[in-house]
Amino acid sequence: MVFRIGTADEGGTFDTQGVAVARVFNESRPPEEHCELTRSFASIDNANRLDRGEIEFGFMASNWAPRAARGTAPFDHSIGLRMVSPANAGPIFFIVLADAPVGNITDLAGKRVAVGARDSGMTQHVHTICDALGIPFSDFDPVYMTFPEGADALVAGEVDVQFQCPIPNAVMTDLSERARVKVVPYREEQIEEVLSKVPFYRRVVMRRGAFRGVDEDIPQLAVLNILVSHERVDEDLVCEFASTLVRNAEALARINPLFDGLAELYEPLRTRGTAALELDGVPLHPGAVRAYREAGYL
Repeated sequence: MVFRIGTADEGGTFDTQGVAVARVFNESRPPEEHCELTRSFASIDNANRLDRGEIEFGFMASNWAPRAARGTAPFDHSIGLRMVSPANAGPIFFIVLADAPVGNITDLAGKRVAVGARDSGMTQHVHTICDALGIPFSDFDPVYMTFPEGADALVAGEVDVQFQCPIPNAVMTDLSERARVKVVPYREEQIEEVLSKVPFYRRVVMRRGAFRGVDEDIPQLAVLNILVSHERVDEDLVCEFASTLVRNAEALARINPLFDGLAELYEPLRTRGTAALELDGVPLHPGAVRAYREAGYL
């Protein structure tokens, strides 16, 4: 049977990752058993489409999944989501011009900060990080604009700071070529504070040379992007799908660098068991549990 994976807008993180997954999954299967990609409006839309049975798997940012499971806003009822696999942990970070007097996130006070579009997921990330660190949103001037608009505004001096989405992304690469920039660092205790309070973030290292202006490795926070399914999706299908991801982690990274580190995201299963991938209120699908047990992680 053909099954469907919900991604996001064309060329975005979820869409390009979906292309890689479909390529790996379909290469050894007959056409009548292929997976098909279906574009959507990303995380919230994919959860609702899983609920309606329009797709069997969907990409989501992990901060939305517990809300869908509990039926809290923007969802009006609980959805039987089940975790299948991590997809990537992408750094979400603040960027400034290289000569800006911003040496730490606490230096946002009094600055004009492009936080993303109003009510967007990225703007909510800024709220989440600031809440975890006890930084009142009123300490700075939030400016609501899209990523391209925010980059243009930073170059033009119309904002002092921009909050950026996970790399690699074309907007950030272009921004780093147009202007000398630097990434705002965290102190170690700040990262620990956020991680202790926010289950859907992970620690990552933004590697030297990630884009022009990153001259040394920089510890950062990352949002975990995930692949989810629904409780009613067949266990055998989920097992085969998760097993394919595990077996092809390196191949996926060669096709799409967003999958770099996928194998490492599975490793905590060895010590923490299923809890390593289960989000608040979103358990692993039984098919995924079987796949990880067969792969030796559980």
